[in-house]
Amino acid sequence: MNPSPVRWDGRSVVVLGMGKSGIAAAKLLHSLGAKVLVNDRKPRSECPEAEALERMGIRVVLGGHPPTLLDGKVDLLVKNPGIPYRVPPVREAIRRGIPVVTEVEIAAQMIPSPIAGITGSNGKTTTTSLVGHMLRTGGLEARVAGNIGRALSELVGEAKPEEWLVVELSSFQLKGTETFHPRVAALLNIVPAHLDYHGTMEDYIASKMRLFQNQTAADVAVLNRDCPAVRERASRLKARVRWFSRQSEVPCGAFVREGRMVLRTPEGEERNLISVEELPLPGVHNLENALAAAAIASACGCPEEGLIEGLRTFRGVPHRLEYVATVDGVRYVNDSKATNAQAAIRALESFPEPIVWIAGGLDRGDDFAALVPHLARRVKGVVAYGEAGPLLLKRAEEAGVPRRRAAKDVLEAVELARRMAEEGDVVLLSPACASWDLYTSFEERGDIFKGAVHRLVKKA
Repeated sequence: MNPSPVRWDGRSVVVLGMGKSGIAAAKLLHSLGAKVLVNDRKPRSECPEAEALERMGIRVVLGGHPPTLLDGKVDLLVKNPGIPYRVPPVREAIRRGIPVVTEVEIAAQMIPSPIAGITGSNGKTTTTSLVGHMLRTGGLEARVAGNIGRALSELVGEAKPEEWLVVELSSFQLKGTETFHPRVAALLNIVPAHLDYHGTMEDYIASKMRLFQNQTAADVAVLNRDCPAVRERASRLKARVRWFSRQSEVPCGAFVREGRMVLRTPEGEERNLISVEELPLPGVHNLENALAAAAIASACGCPEEGLIEGLRTFRGVPHRLEYVATVDGVRYVNDSKATNAQAAIRALESFPEPIVWIAGGLDRGDDFAALVPHLARRVKGVVAYGEAGPLLLKRAEEAGVPRRRAAKDVLEAVELARRMAEEGDVVLLSPACASWDLYTSFEERGDIFKGAVHRLVKKA
């Protein structure tokens, strides 16, 4: 463990939210001598971890945010990333001048490992997982953490100076950072997302850009040359920039030439990696993810053989264009992680076959107009559910999709999609929405889809 730059003994900390990162931060700060109070609006019946925290000597307050939560001396508020800044305890902390941070900010100060931080609107999990796979394949010590894997706080005391931590980071996490300093930082893309949380695109982008705020000329920034919103911010960075692009060659980084992935080093040397056809993951968006991962892993010191073998052997991650089964000649694909329209568009563009599309979920104010031309080209049937279901069906009608049905949930949607699909089709769950109207997470939603498909397999 790196010595903490802050002496925590006797300091008073409120941890808001009992998610993975909040629990990890509470345990870490308690172990360092802080007086920790954990608060969550959920009732005790929905917080099974509460009892274990209390046995450790951590105070737990559940069932709401009492007005007295911040009374007395409070030195810091550690906020679950998903809790908006507009909730009363966060607003009150800011009003009182109490620092408000996320768990990443606290833990990274105590970890000796070099960090490769990866953010973007889409593709973070696949890219992060692929970078970790490449580094390990290339003989380096590496593990993934953050939004996937373990919270950074859980790695304090475990992570070693000689291993890379490849960390997936959301805008929610980054907004609560001040000193976070990754040696390699990557921004994959920027499209409108989470505006219900951030309020404006300006705040959303500013939160993403915090990933680079503490980098120096000794560090590396990996950027998407094809995304104008990313490209135009390169000149503001202090770090050395490496690019990735599937549309044009880049002076340093990863690109495609004549159907092959190529890496160009800072010295101008070129390394042929693999052909695009060899990439195991479907879709042009996964080609972009692979190019990004190659540029990031190379910046971390991965040898050429690790890049090549890593690209050839990576099989993807659950809930991202995950093949589930083929039933009566119909392929079923789980893309539950597609929680916005752009992610769903990428999924729809990944298959040449006719698609029966299952979509829906929490209505976060998206008008889904961007989906219409893609539905017109790719989709033969739509089954929509949840709060956003009616609007998605309206967009399908505008696109001229001939078969459209409403479902009450994913289970019913699978059955309705089965009746629409014919041999040679793809049934694609790619919701374009968050899960929280009906399900606790995109993982739960995807698991329910997979369970329904596996039951079809047994009946076939």
